[in-house]
Amino acid sequence: MNEDQLEGKWKQIKGEFKQKYGKLTDDDVTYAEGQFDEMMGKLQEKTGKTREEIKREIENW
Repeated sequence: MNEDQLEGKWKQIKGEFKQKYGKLTDDDVTYAEGQFDEMMGKLQEKTGKTREEIKREIENW
């Protein structure tokens, strides 16, 4: 899955991701265009997962 596809899927599942990881805030899961990488960094920090683990989780949702 390329970055554009991942970003599109993220828009669909970010609420479910927030429910799974209660530490995440709206700011953590929201991004402005071109800042998807920054948001992924926040997710890594808050969940303790690697970027690849987060990508796989989004892909498998």
